[in-house]
Amino acid sequence: MASTGSTSSRSIADPIDAVTATTPILLYDGTCGFCARSIQFVLKHESPNGELRFARLEGPIGAELRARHPELATIDSVLWYEPATPTSPELLLWRSRAALRVARYLGGMWRVLGSLGTVIPAPFRDAAYNWIARRRRQLAPEACAVPTPAQRQRFID
Repeated sequence: MASTGSTSSRSIADPIDAVTATTPILLYDGTCGFCARSIQFVLKHESPNGELRFARLEGPIGAELRARHPELATIDSVLWYEPATPTSPELLLWRSRAALRVARYLGGMWRVLGSLGTVIPAPFRDAAYNWIARRRRQLAPEACAVPTPAQRQRFID
């Protein structure tokens, strides 16, 4: 389910404001090999001028989002975060909605698949997502996302 809302004025010390004012952030489980491989997949398939940033759910940005959005306290999922802009509120997507948003971000055939995926009712998509998420540690052994030097600046924490 997507959660949207307006943000109140935040100090410059806010971890989210400190790293990005307009670009989306993909938060992932930093201890999960399947998640690390998924991040590598995104980096490999995105457009050359990709703007997506990455942060660990366990890091300061994940903590900040959980503090501002209590509904995330029990969510153990990839999160897609888009900061508020003058014309739109901040956007948080998790589970299958976040995965489909990542597919649309990648463009090409992934955009088509991400768009087609939205016709499947969310409870069914989330059930499939949850099935994979419960088995993610068996699907891929521990690994860490090792970005290139050019990609490294897009990893926030």
